[in-house]
Amino acid sequence: MRSVLLWIAVVVCLLCSVAAVIRSGSSDGFRKPRDTKTVIPFLEYKLMAPSVPMVPLTLIQGADSKGAMCLDGTLPGYHLDRGFGSGANNWLIQLEGGGWCNNHRSCVYRKTSRRGSSKFMEKALAFTGILSNKSEENPDFFNWNRIKLRYCDGASFSGDSQDESSQLFYRGQRIWQVAMEEFMSLGMKQANQSISEYSSHALLSGCSAGGLASILHCDEFRELLPSSTKVKCLSDAGMFLDAVDVSGGHSLRNMFQGVVTVQNLQKDLSSTCTNHLDPTSCFFPQNLVSDIKTPMFLLNTAYDSWQIQESLAPPTAAPGGIWKACKSDHSRCNSSQIQFFQEFRTQMVLAVNSFSNSDQNGLYINSCFAHCQTERQDTWFAQDSPQLNGKRVVESVGDWYFDRAKNVKAIDCPYPCDTTCHNLIFD
Repeated sequence: MRSVLLWIAVVVCLLCSVAAVIRSGSSDGFRKPRDTKTVIPFLEYKLMAPSVPMVPLTLIQGADSKGAMCLDGTLPGYHLDRGFGSGANNWLIQLEGGGWCNNHRSCVYRKTSRRGSSKFMEKALAFTGILSNKSEENPDFFNWNRIKLRYCDGASFSGDSQDESSQLFYRGQRIWQVAMEEFMSLGMKQANQSISEYSSHALLSGCSAGGLASILHCDEFRELLPSSTKVKCLSDAGMFLDAVDVSGGHSLRNMFQGVVTVQNLQKDLSSTCTNHLDPTSCFFPQNLVSDIKTPMFLLNTAYDSWQIQESLAPPTAAPGGIWKACKSDHSRCNSSQIQFFQEFRTQMVLAVNSFSNSDQNGLYINSCFAHCQTERQDTWFAQDSPQLNGKRVVESVGDWYFDRAKNVKAIDCPYPCDTTCHNLIFD
């Protein structure tokens, strides 16, 4: 009976990872996405695979004494699955995503959820995709120390201020720092020592708001470890564009301006950027990625589902439901709507142009309607996973990280040419 209940919890956890309610002033996620091609088989696969580990939540004790706390003042947390064998000295840090809070109201609401309080976080998570401990599911990183750092600050692990009147703690930067100290004490500091015959490696990755965080913190992560350790960064679905929405406005810029303002992020942003651009512009990755010194891999869909829902055609920019069917299911878009998405794709390609000129960087932009491809097993590494130039995501990331191939950069042809996509459809 206990095992049955455990696997019911796994299914609930997986469903929660792809379903959330869109609320005004907040961007926690999607409306009930489904992928008719992959989601049901994926859940069936999880039910048939009872060996998928449930990795427990660990709270960082004493973090609050250093001012590192979630929005509501609770302790930050993480999930760690220890490495083994040749990967025992290697570390993969996955920064959780989950939107942002961009005003007082949305930050107060966020305190009542797992995105703002460790009181509401799952006590254990299933590790799949890039976090899996199985070589057949995650061939390059399966035996590394794999950590998922939970996200509860609302500003992509940035910010160091608080709202005394509402007891809101904007301490993302301190959470980052305390978490890194914790991981160093757990053995990540040994990644700079020759404790075995194997060379040491570290990868900072993240999805969505966590993908933005991996961009914001990439060079900081590099500085934690010496040059003897191979350190690289991966941003999955973190390339949020300062794009014009369907009404001619700038919905995402307005949201990011709110995040920067309410959490007082100006002082925490890259000075290289803020020396010539306004603070809000310096929260957009397109103005940051070319200045990152550490090798970085950008994984993104050209028609990012989250950006379609929240940046290009949010309800405030598309009243009357004209875009409702199209943004929920791309097959229901008319020709002018598809053309609007093609123009967004063009902006995406232009935004990564300078970044892709660096030999050390990697790039995988596939023409799918999806969001986050590293944590889902079906898009990371499965028999029918999306492919670009004959390579699945896992193969391209591995080739880039381990220098198995040169110039690991690929940009897909425009929709509808890619028949390997696992496109998301929203109910």
